[in-house]
Amino acid sequence: MSRKGHFNAAHRLNNPDWSEEKNIEIFGKCNNPNYHGHNYDVIVHVSGEVDPETGYVIDMKVLKEIMNEEVLDRYDHRNLNLDIEEFKTLNPTAENIVGVIWNRIKERLDNHLELTVTLYETERNYVEYSGK
Repeated sequence: MSRKGHFNAAHRLNNPDWSEEKNIEIFGKCNNPNYHGHNYDVIVHVSGEVDPETGYVIDMKVLKEIMNEEVLDRYDHRNLNLDIEEFKTLNPTAENIVGVIWNRIKERLDNHLELTVTLYETERNYVEYSGK
């Protein structure tokens, strides 16, 4: 089963070990020192055995609460570089953002459940992570 959420956030792609010229060459406009933003969509897909008593893989209300606490409330209208602890030392690329989201959600799920997170940075650009 899957649930979709949405958040708006700003970030800057920058490697502090590189020169300004190399950062601009690699990251282009995404290296803007004043940051830039995206309207992110996130899809969380949980799979596993259906519980014979409830008929659920996971209670949708529980998944909604986890997504709100670990992703949507945490990232919405934030500067990822400045406001989110993980990204103070980790470049907030879409690949790194989806990995952080996956780890935060996975910690809250029962061990028998499988998790895949898809993060849309734009309508055309998205990444998917399954913890492998």
